[in-house]
Amino acid sequence: MISDIFCKIVQKELPAEIVYEDEEFLVIKDIHPQAPVHLLVVPKKHFDQIHAASHEDLDLLGKMVLVAGKAAKLAGTEEKGYRLIINQGQDGGQLVPHLHLHLLGGKALGPKIIR
Repeated sequence: MISDIFCKIVQKELPAEIVYEDEEFLVIKDIHPQAPVHLLVVPKKHFDQIHAASHEDLDLLGKMVLVAGKAAKLAGTEEKGYRLIINQGQDGGQLVPHLHLHLLGGKALGPKIIR
């Protein structure tokens, strides 16, 4: 049984501030926000990494972006804008080995990569 922190949140073994939930996703507030709005779109189906997904997962991956749009609207960032990020692997800054999408907004976010 996979037991990363997001799996435990999905299984309601750990608390989280849930802002949206449906059959396939949770949207939770990040506990270490990097912007005034920092939400995580977490598939209930576990993937360690995005490249672990297959063609059967295309619908789910597309829905992840649609759920992010719903979350942006709920958070009030849909008009001024927001950023969606998937951190992948150690060099990409992935801290939890469970595919998830970050939604950042609530202020001007500046450059994407600092050199």
